[in-house]
Amino acid sequence: MLEQYDKNGNHCGREVDKKRVLCRISSESLRVKFGASENKLMQSVVQHRMAIQEAAKRLIERDDYEEDGSVLIQTADL
Repeated sequence: MLEQYDKNGNHCGREVDKKRVLCRISSESLRVKFGASENKLMQSVVQHRMAIQEAAKRLIERDDYEEDGSVLIQTADL
């Protein structure tokens, strides 16, 4: 479930073992993979929500967490 967006990336939250996991996707990944323009990044997130959520799920299932406990979706993950 995607929750918020900022200029550094789009953020989504998931629960894993009753803990929230911050899921991030860079604006670069949105531009490269989905052709999003800088002023329509959030629209791209909404349009491609399922693909982004599936990528986050795969990273979580692989225990591929960043040092801060979040997951970072990169172009290759999509």
